[in-house]
Amino acid sequence: MTKEEMTSEEHARTALEFLDHSNREFAAGDALQGSEKLWGAASHAVLAIAKQRNWRFGKYNARLAAVDRLAQEYNDPLLVASFSVAQKFHTNFYRDSMEDDEIARDRPIVEHFVRRIMTIMELD
Repeated sequence: MTKEEMTSEEHARTALEFLDHSNREFAAGDALQGSEKLWGAASHAVLAIAKQRNWRFGKYNARLAAVDRLAQEYNDPLLVASFSVAQKFHTNFYRDSMEDDEIARDRPIVEHFVRRIMTIMELD
């Protein structure tokens, strides 16, 4: 099933599943897979809310625009900053560029982002 075929609820469930998988991968010592799952959680959270609101979401830039739009709507610039942190984990999957202390510091930021998006979805 493609991201376009998935419902908003399926994207939200996938985001939470990836968050759980990420935690297990990090606990098992696999920072690369943990990083990719954490990015996947953030990305699917954005897909979920964009789909819920009938916003464009198919391309990466559309997801960035969705996060910008949410940040403005909720007067919450930390949404944009948190999504940027999530992007670092995506890069880390390919480049293994994050130090352990950076991972430990930044993981909660992305987890909070995903949960914040889920909360916003429930408010709509």
